[in-house]
Amino acid sequence: MLSKEQNDRLTQVGPGTPCGELMRRYWIPIAPSAQLLENPVRKVRILGEDLVLYKDTSGGLGLIGDRCLHRNVDLQFGIPDKCGLRCPYHGWLFDETGKCVERPMEGAPQAEIKQKLKGYPVQEMGGLVFAYMGPLPAPDLPRWDLFVWPNSIRQIGLTVIDCNWLQCQENTGDPTHSAWAHGHLFEYELSRNGKLDERSSDNLHTLHQRKRVGVGIKEIYASQTEHGFRKGIRYSKDLGADADKDVEHSTVIFPFYTQTGKTGAPRSEYQIRVPIDDTHTYHICYQCYAAPPGVEAPEQDVVPYYIPPTHDDTGRPILDYVLAQDAIVWVAQGPIADRTTELLGRTDIPIVVLRRQLDEQIKRVEQGLEPMNYFQKSPDIIHPLGSAPDYDKPESLNKHGFRKYYHKGFANDDADRYGPLIETVKDLHRAIEDFEIRRAAGQQRDPAHA
Repeated sequence: MLSKEQNDRLTQVGPGTPCGELMRRYWIPIAPSAQLLENPVRKVRILGEDLVLYKDTSGGLGLIGDRCLHRNVDLQFGIPDKCGLRCPYHGWLFDETGKCVERPMEGAPQAEIKQKLKGYPVQEMGGLVFAYMGPLPAPDLPRWDLFVWPNSIRQIGLTVIDCNWLQCQENTGDPTHSAWAHGHLFEYELSRNGKLDERSSDNLHTLHQRKRVGVGIKEIYASQTEHGFRKGIRYSKDLGADADKDVEHSTVIFPFYTQTGKTGAPRSEYQIRVPIDDTHTYHICYQCYAAPPGVEAPEQDVVPYYIPPTHDDTGRPILDYVLAQDAIVWVAQGPIADRTTELLGRTDIPIVVLRRQLDEQIKRVEQGLEPMNYFQKSPDIIHPLGSAPDYDKPESLNKHGFRKYYHKGFANDDADRYGPLIETVKDLHRAIEDFEIRRAAGQQRDPAHA
């Protein structure tokens, strides 16, 4: 349970708020690059600020305030110029810093205007546009591994979630929610629609695996790492589990990333919970499908994006895929969860760790220090899991085995099914399976692998 003041401290993201100032120390993904191919000028709202993202005719990017200094015209209707964005009303030209550099029809000479629009640095990486909204000079854009991993194809799922970012991110600090939100709820939804036998006949189906998450739990563990924290479930055979074992849950990357699946696996993902404002979250599923050495992934010029639906044509929630199940319970906590009335249990240990870590990093910024994952100079590649994938142990890459078999129907359980790349992904998974079968057969014939 938190006090109202503590809850506000962790959830409010506008300028000048404690968490908002922390968030402004990071490069924040604000749009897929592909959206600027459709329209080079886009309105965006991030951390409670209304801004306009544009690509000018020279290919340069800018992120500036959304209202012209002249007559307050909304610049989402602006005209890209060679070096900036022009207001559609009278042609005033703004550069990427928000400075007005030309005022047509105002005569000459023109006195320099002291007022400026907001202007934030932007960069592209891995098919996403990132913005830095904090004090300058900006740190390096971190090269997290899924954004730059070779021999891979990618697609990006976008969803606006009508609640505060923290209740989305706290989901990653909750390793046991799978048993109900993705197990029993999934089973209930399929049963209600007469699709249980059709969709879950294979024991690999996610609902069967998820229901087993809740059986034989001895304790929950969580500990801080260099880039966030790790957590999972410790199982006991005496309590009904199939073995005494520790099972790692998804990896938390501070401040608002989660990685599901191992880097280099046939399917892995960053789930990124970007605060739009205090009551809305820009949820990005950055999906990466990697091929092992020996299999060549298709070439990809543009990383496509899609918007997975959360409701059907009648307005009823769609609940037969994992992300939609998560989204409904996040929103069901209210626009901003009231943590003054919650009653935490033993399964919430990682959530306590997450909140403490967030508060600690807010305090670092308040003290004038750099927070976690603030890189003055980024390495060429950053492995949030601690190390590069080991292709000599392919079984270690596939925690959820069904996610390497999208060609066998298992794509239906994830948001990926709505993506424009899904048929290409299925072809890649077929090629990986064929390669693994041939490799296993060769190893059986080779005495060195006996």
